[in-house]
Amino acid sequence: MGETVFPRRMFLWCMAAIYLVAFVSLYVQIPGLYGNDGLLPARKQLRFSGKSLGEQMLDSPTLLWLSPHLGLDTHTAMELLCLVGAALSLAATLVAGLRDSVVFFCLWALYLSMYQVGQVFLYFQWDNLLLETGFLTILVAPMTLIRGSRAVSEHDRITFWLVRWLLFRLMFASGVVKLTSRCPTWWGLTAMTYHYETQCIPTPLAWFAHQLPVWWQKLSVAGTFTIEIAMPLLFFSPLRRLRLGAFYLQALLQVLIILSGNYNFFNLLTMALCLSLLDDRHVRFWLRTAEDSQHKESKLSSWLWYILEIAVLSLVIIGAIVCFDLKVDMTARAITSKMAFTYHHFSHFLKSVIFPCVWVGVLSLTCEILVALYRCARVSGFLRRFWSTLQWTVFAAAAVAMFAISLVPFTYIEYDSTSKLWPEVRRAYTLVDRYQLVNSYGLFRRMTGVGGRPEVVIEGSNDGISWTEIDFMYKPGNLSAPPPMVTPHQPRLDWQMWFAALGSHTQAPWFTSLVHRLLQGKTDVIELIQTDVTRYPFHQQPPAYLRAHRYRYWFTEPKEDGTYPQRWWRRVYSDEFYPVVHLGHPFLENMLQQHGLKEKSPPRRQLNSAVARAVRWVRAQVSGVPAPTLIWTLVGCSATLCLLLALARRQRHATGISDPKDAAPPDAKKAVDEDYEEEEGCVGEKEGEVEDEGEVEDGENGGEDVTDDDEEEEEEVESEE
Repeated sequence: MGETVFPRRMFLWCMAAIYLVAFVSLYVQIPGLYGNDGLLPARKQLRFSGKSLGEQMLDSPTLLWLSPHLGLDTHTAMELLCLVGAALSLAATLVAGLRDSVVFFCLWALYLSMYQVGQVFLYFQWDNLLLETGFLTILVAPMTLIRGSRAVSEHDRITFWLVRWLLFRLMFASGVVKLTSRCPTWWGLTAMTYHYETQCIPTPLAWFAHQLPVWWQKLSVAGTFTIEIAMPLLFFSPLRRLRLGAFYLQALLQVLIILSGNYNFFNLLTMALCLSLLDDRHVRFWLRTAEDSQHKESKLSSWLWYILEIAVLSLVIIGAIVCFDLKVDMTARAITSKMAFTYHHFSHFLKSVIFPCVWVGVLSLTCEILVALYRCARVSGFLRRFWSTLQWTVFAAAAVAMFAISLVPFTYIEYDSTSKLWPEVRRAYTLVDRYQLVNSYGLFRRMTGVGGRPEVVIEGSNDGISWTEIDFMYKPGNLSAPPPMVTPHQPRLDWQMWFAALGSHTQAPWFTSLVHRLLQGKTDVIELIQTDVTRYPFHQQPPAYLRAHRYRYWFTEPKEDGTYPQRWWRRVYSDEFYPVVHLGHPFLENMLQQHGLKEKSPPRRQLNSAVARAVRWVRAQVSGVPAPTLIWTLVGCSATLCLLLALARRQRHATGISDPKDAAPPDAKKAVDEDYEEEEGCVGEKEGEVEDEGEVEDGENGGEDVTDDDEEEEEEVESEE
């Protein structure tokens, strides 16, 4: 694989932006979810049992144990951690020097702290994926704050390879679990005929996608299996155009999911992982910059590579045609498809491919380690070579360790394979499991809502006779309300309402807490339903009675004349989800007691330290602002500022100043050098910036640029030796 300087920088910027989205999205929901008057108060997760601080941190690794030492309650401490995480990630998006391993370690520790007390509202696969990717980012990022430089290191390709391995595990497992679940909709290739209307929070485009013909929906399922199961096998191909083809197909799938469904930052995070499939040559092609002459190949070798790549792609296409029995029906002007293999065939295929995939990973990682070792050997100067080799040893050992423990969750997709792993590997995985360093994945294992999308509708009343429906901002409810577009924000209560509708209320204890808080008229919880509380039907006075019914929802169909209907949804009553209750009702009191939601003692008095007052002041400034608006404002402003800085730098290049240091007076050379390095930090740093290949290969492992001053220092050291 070629150089990965640009993709690595793009990945680090994307991770900073995704952390920003995640922290801000969670911050606006903390009072309603985890506050003292929230659905699941976080203070109950932190039981001070008399153990030392170190023992508590080992049992439950969260910085919230420090809240009493800061004069804060748990609720305020959670808001403080989110604010620190948001500020740190925002700064990292703007300043390249802050895209550092130390900064990313802080971001990972902050999000892990929230995860430990997040309970059911933070137990999503994308939260696990963010923690795992965030830990890998610590290894990928340079040590700028410690070493003071951002140049290329010899071990960068080793750590960046771990990102590609995570992408492979994510996509391959997501495709495999759909078939191992034996879900009839996936095996019948009809899953997409239900998916668009039954997913948690669809977008307006989902309505139009749902109207596509059945043959196209079945072809979409076949394409999904090909992209998620077959194409990931090309991630480690030595043929670069095959990797690029896999990149574009993965990116296409993620873009289509973003357009048709609101899956918060999950698809953006997956696209950031896809950057590990790129190299500098392709990024230069995007930016229309010059390409190094050493990359040019002879015509004979080019044709040989082309023939081999076409042969591999042909095998993938032929395999898809055979496996899904694709045929063209000229009379119906459609492409018919069906499964041409059985569950037994697939199980046999899975057993025979799991460990070959593992060995391909071993071979690919070994190649990256050996290439990095060769580069360390080429570093000039004994001290530099020694330091580079030392760093190579540390990061190679870390990469091997991360790869080894990741094999445990990876082999979960095939039961017999897990038992064949070395016991030491499984034991190591158990030791680090609490830190969410590696996780198992598998999206859309089974298709829900085959008989109609189940949806819980809460109704309130002041007299027990006339009832008013309580509409949520994002989840379906009002038949005339269009589906929203809220990506990358995740309304966690709306998501859990979707899961609650799939079972009974006893399987979702937090729902009883929701009913109780609404009867009490708690504003923090009401703002989870409607940010503008005036749109909440009982904002002036809490309802005296509440109940919940379950309905079956479907998308409406276009009219016979081709016009669109006035309503987006149609529904049919299903059953009672929660009985009529009021404050003090025996059923409600019994459920609160049964689920441990009954307040046994009043919360401690709110502390009034300077930090607590500052946190409350920030909360007052953003109160009432919709979360998507807040998130897109921050991301948009930071991206715009980065672009403006990149355009300013390009303008200097266009005026004939190739290096700002050449145009500066000798006394100001150092200051200009620092400003020049700062400008490289934004997203636009990729534009017009061409790394010298010799600098990429000969740059010091710790990240120091090979400059004239460095060469003079090296000569002095050698002369002293």
